[in-house]
Amino acid sequence: MGSRTLLLILGLHFTLLGNIKAIDCPRGLIAKGSQQCDDTDECNEWGSTPPCGSNTTCYNTYGSFYCHCLPGFVSTTTFKFTPLTGECKDLNECVQKPQICGNNTICLNTIGSYNCRCQPGFRVSTDTGRCADIDECNETTGICGVGGDCQNQKGSYSCLCHPGYSNYDNKQAQCSVLTCDQFKANETPGQTVPGLAGLLSLMRNSCLVLSNSGDAAGGRLTGEVLLENVFTEMDSLLSHDILSNSREVSGLLGTVEDAMKLIGPQLRDNHTTMETDHTATELAVRRGQTPPTGPISLANDNARLDTSWETATGNGTYRGFALAGLVCYKTMEKSVNNSFQYLTDADADTDADADTDTDTDTDTDTDTDTDTDTASKPSYQISSKVVTALVSNPATEHLTQPVILTFKHLQVRAESSEMNYTCVFWSEGHVHEEGGAWSRRGCTKVTSNATHTVCSCTHLSSFAVLMALYPVQNTFELRLLTWLGLSVSVVCLLLCILTFWLCRSIQGTRTTIHLHLCVCLFIADLVFLSGISHTQSKGGCRVVAGLLHLFFLGSFSWMLLEGVQLYLMVVLVFNTTIRPLYLYAVGYGLPLAIVIISAITYPDGYGTTQHCWLSLERGFIWSFFGPVCTIIILNVFFFIITVWRLAQKFSSLNTNLSNLHKIKVFTVTAVAQLCVLGTMWIFGVFQFQEEGTVVMTYLFTILNSLQGALLFIMHCLLNKTVREEYGKFLSCICTPQKKRYSEFSTTNPFSSQSQGSRGAQNTGELQI
Repeated sequence: MGSRTLLLILGLHFTLLGNIKAIDCPRGLIAKGSQQCDDTDECNEWGSTPPCGSNTTCYNTYGSFYCHCLPGFVSTTTFKFTPLTGECKDLNECVQKPQICGNNTICLNTIGSYNCRCQPGFRVSTDTGRCADIDECNETTGICGVGGDCQNQKGSYSCLCHPGYSNYDNKQAQCSVLTCDQFKANETPGQTVPGLAGLLSLMRNSCLVLSNSGDAAGGRLTGEVLLENVFTEMDSLLSHDILSNSREVSGLLGTVEDAMKLIGPQLRDNHTTMETDHTATELAVRRGQTPPTGPISLANDNARLDTSWETATGNGTYRGFALAGLVCYKTMEKSVNNSFQYLTDADADTDADADTDTDTDTDTDTDTDTDTDTASKPSYQISSKVVTALVSNPATEHLTQPVILTFKHLQVRAESSEMNYTCVFWSEGHVHEEGGAWSRRGCTKVTSNATHTVCSCTHLSSFAVLMALYPVQNTFELRLLTWLGLSVSVVCLLLCILTFWLCRSIQGTRTTIHLHLCVCLFIADLVFLSGISHTQSKGGCRVVAGLLHLFFLGSFSWMLLEGVQLYLMVVLVFNTTIRPLYLYAVGYGLPLAIVIISAITYPDGYGTTQHCWLSLERGFIWSFFGPVCTIIILNVFFFIITVWRLAQKFSSLNTNLSNLHKIKVFTVTAVAQLCVLGTMWIFGVFQFQEEGTVVMTYLFTILNSLQGALLFIMHCLLNKTVREEYGKFLSCICTPQKKRYSEFSTTNPFSSQSQGSRGAQNTGELQI
C-alpha cells in the first residue's frame, strides 16, 4: 500500500514537469495549447500607441516587427529599424532636391512635406502652371512717379529718375523732386548767419549730385560722410556763439532739418547715431515695397522722441523709404533764450496749466487791471536743450497721432506757485519780419517733475521746455512796508544831507564823503520808490534802471573812498585828506563810466518785464554786481589793515590817544555801514532774479529801509558835535527873541576866549 502511493506521487510529478516544459515559448511568440507557440502582433498590441513612434509605419513579422518612416521622413539609421535601433526625422526636401519646385520659386519645407511659392516679382501662370515674371511697369501705372521711367526686369523692375529727381539709390522707389535751391545762401532766411554759407554750399552740391543735374562740383559722397561733414560745419558755427537774432536761429534750424531729410535716405544702415561737441543726432531709416509699421523711439542724453512709422510715412506719401530723426543742440539755449514775446495767453489754449496760471492772476479791480496784468505776466527761461524732431512725411502740420517728447531739465527744480514748465516749439513763420519765436500752439505738457518734462505735440518742428516764472505778487503788506520804510529812509537821508551841508563845524574830507554817499542813496531811493515797477513804458523803464545803476554804484564808490580815507589816516599820516577832484572822479566819474560803457555794449539790458533794473541776459547784471563785489573786497582789505594798525597803536605808548579813539569810532561806523549795504545787495541778487521769492523781497525791502536811518544815527545822532549843533539850532527856534539879545549884551569878556577854545577843538576834530 505504501509503495503504490509512492509510485503514484512520482508519476504525477513527472507528468507536471513535462507539461511545464512544453509551454516555454520564445520572445515574440505566445503559447497556444500545451505544445504550440503562436506569433505576437506587436504592431497592434499597443493599441493607439504603436511601438515604432510617430511618423512611422509598423510591420509585424513572425516573432518580431520592424519600422519604416512615412513619406517626407527619413530614418536616422537603416531603412528597417526598431525603436531601439533608430527613429524618423523630417526630410528637408528643399535641401535634398534644390530644384524640386522649379525655376523662379521658393521652396518652403514643412514637417513631412514642402510647399512651393513664386519668388517676388513672379506669379503662377494660368497657362503653364509655373512661375512667370510680373511686368510691374505695365500693371502699376506711375509706379516710379512723374519724375521717373520704369524698366521691367526679370522678377523686378527699376526706376530711372529724371534730372532734378532722385530715389536715393532705392531703384524700386518713386522718384521724388529735389529742391536744391533751398540750400542757396541768397534764398534762405539764414543767409546772414556767418559760417552758414559753407554748410549751405555743401548741401546744395550734394543735392545737385544726387539729382543728376550736371551742375555739381566733384563726386558724390556717401550718406555717412555727408552727415559727418554737416555736423563738422555745425560745430564750427556753434562754437563761435554767433546766433544773435531769431532770423539766424530760424535759418540754422531750417537748414539742419532740410539736410537731415536729404541725408537720411542715403545712409546704409537702418539706425545711425552721431555725437559731436555741440550736437547729438540719431536717425532711423526703413526701406521696402510696403510702408513700415510699429513704434519708433529715438533718444540721447537730453531728450527722447516717441512716435510711429505710420507718422513717418504719412497718408499716401510713402516713397519707398521712411525716415525719423532727432537732433539735439547742446549749446543753442543761450541763443534762443530771448524770443518769448509771442508767448501770449492765446498760445496756451491747449495748455491747461498755462490757462490755470493765467486765470489765477486776474484782478477784479478794474482800476488796477493794467498794473496787475503787467505784474502777473510770467517771464521765461530755456529749461532744456533745443531739439529738432523730423520725419520723411512732408505733411506734419496736423498729425493725427501726436508725437511724445521727453526733455531733461537743465537744472533740477520742481514746479511751484512761482514757476511751472511749458512745452514750446520754434515757429519760423510766427512773425516773418522777425524770423521766428517760441510758441505753445499744438504742444501740451503731459507730465513734469523736478528733472524731466513730457510733451505731446501735434506737429513737428524744433522744440524745447521753458520755465514760466511768475513774479512775486506785490501784496498790500509788502507795498506798505516798501512805502513806509523807504519814506523813513528818504527823510533820514535828507536830514543827513542838510546836516553835512549846513553844519560848518564838521566840514572836512570825511563829511564830504558822507554827504555825497547820502546824496546817492537819497536819489536812488527816490527813483526806486517812484519807478522800480513801472515797466509799461520801455523807454522810461530804461531811464529808471540807468539812474538806479548809476547812483547805487555811486554809493559804493563813496564807501570805497571812505575806506581809503581811513587807510590813509591810520597807515600813512594822520590828518591826510584827498583832493576834491579825486573824490568826484572816483565817486561819480567811475560809476558814470561803467554805466556809459554798459549802455553802449548792451542797451537792451536796462529794464526787464518785471522790474526797471538790469537784465539777467548775457550776464548784464554783473555790470553792477561786479564793481560792487570788487569794492566790498577792497574795503574789507582796507578795514582789516586799519584795525590791525589801530590795535598796534593802542598797545603801544601813544600821546595821541584821543585821535586814535576817534578813528576807532570812524572805523566801526564804516564797517557797520558796509555790512548793511553789502548784506542788502546780497538779498538784492535774489530779489531781482526771475525766481525771486517773498522772503528775499521782504529782507531786501527791510534792509533798504534801514540804511537811511542807520546813516542818520551813526553819523549824526552819535556824533557829539552834531548833537551840539542840533541843540543850538533848536534853542534858536525855541528861545524868545528878546532873551537872546539879553544874553548877547551880557556876555563876559572871557566868552570869546571860550568860544575860540571850542572852535579850536572842533577844528582839530574836523581835520581828522
